[in-house]
Amino acid sequence: MPIYGFACADCGHAFDRLQKIADADPTQCPSCGKETVKRQITAPSFRLAGGGWYETDFGSNKKNLAEKPAAVAPAKSE
Repeated sequence: MPIYGFACADCGHAFDRLQKIADADPTQCPSCGKETVKRQITAPSFRLAGGGWYETDFGSNKKNLAEKPAAVAPAKSE
């Protein structure tokens, strides 16, 4: 669930709230009790772990078979 930031336009009290996207925003300030709370625009915070590329994180470790020379030696006849 996302964390939203809110601020009271009357007293300036700022607070965060963990809520679902479908939940209604709070209207009453927890500090002064007035109904002047507005949602603040905040930067999202997320972390990208790993290299972030398919080839390095999720791709198979197999190399292209066309790049490798044939490992089979021809049979000797005596």
